[in-house]
This record gives sequence, structure tokens and C-alpha cells, in this order.
Amino acid sequence: MRAVVQNDKNRALKRAGLRAGVAALAVAAGVSGCSGPGPDSGVRPAPGQQRLQAPPARALDSYATRLKADRAALAAAARHWDLDQVPLMPPAPPARKPRITARAGFEVDGQEEEKLPPVFTTIPTKQKVVFLTIDDGAEKDPAFLRMMSDLKVPYTAFLSNYLIKDDYAYFRQMQAEGITLNNHTLHHPYLPGLSYEEQKNEICGMQGVMEKWFGKAPTVFRPPYGNYNGDTLRAAKSCGIKYAPIWDEEVFVDHWEYREDDKSLHPGDIVLTHFRGRDDWDGTMVDDMRRFLNKVTREGYAVARLEDYL
Repeated sequence: MRAVVQNDKNRALKRAGLRAGVAALAVAAGVSGCSGPGPDSGVRPAPGQQRLQAPPARALDSYATRLKADRAALAAAARHWDLDQVPLMPPAPPARKPRITARAGFEVDGQEEEKLPPVFTTIPTKQKVVFLTIDDGAEKDPAFLRMMSDLKVPYTAFLSNYLIKDDYAYFRQMQAEGITLNNHTLHHPYLPGLSYEEQKNEICGMQGVMEKWFGKAPTVFRPPYGNYNGDTLRAAKSCGIKYAPIWDEEVFVDHWEYREDDKSLHPGDIVLTHFRGRDDWDGTMVDDMRRFLNKVTREGYAVARLEDYL
């Protein structure tokens, strides 16, 4: 075995230094995003090799650009629909949904013991949001669909079959925009005047209609006129209903009506309006929504999606 002389040591050190330099360059290239072909190079990475993600700064810049464009589009939509201000965007849905119970004084006998669907008018939240709900389905205004889509305003529809059966497609279009469709009975009767079986037929019958035409039987039900009794809630429970929200305020084309004496909006309030047009009102659904949005925005409220809190 030959002894290692000084020159051999120098050559070995040079080779080790060269290998270390190459390794360092490879690491630097990886960090700088240059270790492989870029996404637009047309060259596929070697098997098992992953393309590098865009640097975080670039992703943030792209997000900011999209956000700016979305805000500009919303501002343009607000001008187009003649709103006073751009509607406020709602906060993210709560990570833990609030516990929903029957409003005090709105319970029926056996409410807790039988775990009946609670009747409530407000969602318990400190967030400055309100929830828009629209009943029955009589008016089918295409301009209303365009307005709400342009403005990205969520709402919940409570439908009665005798009013929607001439145009299920209108409400399927609504559903395609992410709107939840819920149960408002087959024929919109005064439910406390009916027997338990008659009420069950109205509610469960509408569940069948919803499943057939919209692909899903809802878990949320609103009694017509906000009237109900113990049999109503028992029948609703038997049909798969979990919640029976009514409302705290109602908006019309030309005025608001309030349940509370202070005649004010409150965080979490459920607001009612109807699918109505000039045959019933001195205005259109677009006029109605303009009144609604101008008021809630002026008072600092965003419109949130009811189902995100249930």
C-alpha cells in the first residue's frame, strides 16, 4: 500500500472541494426555483420529480390581483343595479356553529322532551350579519336572478309547490347559483287549522317534490304565515325537518315591518320577503332587493348564508 504524499492530499482536497461546490450549487438552484424545467418550459420533469410551486410572493400577488378584480366587478354591479353602496362581504362562517334553540315564548308542549324542530327568528351571533329569506315562489323574475348573481348576495328560498310547479327550471337555476331551496308546504295552508295527518301530508309531500325536482329533501322548513302548533313540529320532525325558522323583520318594496319594538336590525336577524312583482306590489323584486340591500349596507350589516350557521 502506497503512502499518501502531500500532492495526493492536495488533489484529494481539491476533489472534495469540487464535490462540495457542486452540491452547494444544486441546493442553491433548488432554493431559487431553478433545479428543473419551469411550468412553461414545455419540458416534462423526470419521473418522480415534482414541479416547484410558485414562490409565495408570486402567489400572494396573484391573489391580490384577483381580489382587486373581484372588488371592481362588485362595484360595477352595484352601480349597474343602482345601489347606494357596494354590499358588504360577510365574514367567514363560524368554525363552531351556534346552538339553535326555540325562541322564548315560541316553544310548544314537548319541545325539549321530544326534540322538536325549534322555531326561531334570529341566529345567536355577535357578527354583524343578517340572513335573507324569500317565501313561496309566485314571481319568477329573471332580472332578480341576474341581480343576486352579479352582487354575490346569498339568500334562502322557502317554496310552495302550487306556486312553483309551472316553472321548476327557474328554481333549479337558482339552485345552480348555490342558493338553498327549502320547504314551505305543498299548498301554503294555515297549518294549525289542519289535523296532524293533514299537516304531515303538506310537509312530507313537499319533501317529496323537493327531492324529485331538486335532488334533495331539505332539513329546514318554514310554516306558512309563521303559524304552527305542536302537531306542525311533530309532523315536520317525522318528515326529516330539523329547523323551523321564521323571521324578525319583513321587507317590502315600499316599507319594512318589524317584530321587535325597537324597529331595528340586530346581529343574526332573519329577514323575510316574498317572490312578488308588479301584480302584487308597486314595484319589482329588483326594487325590493334594492331597498333591502341599501338599508342593511347603510347600517353596517353584511348578508350571510343561513345554512352556514345551522
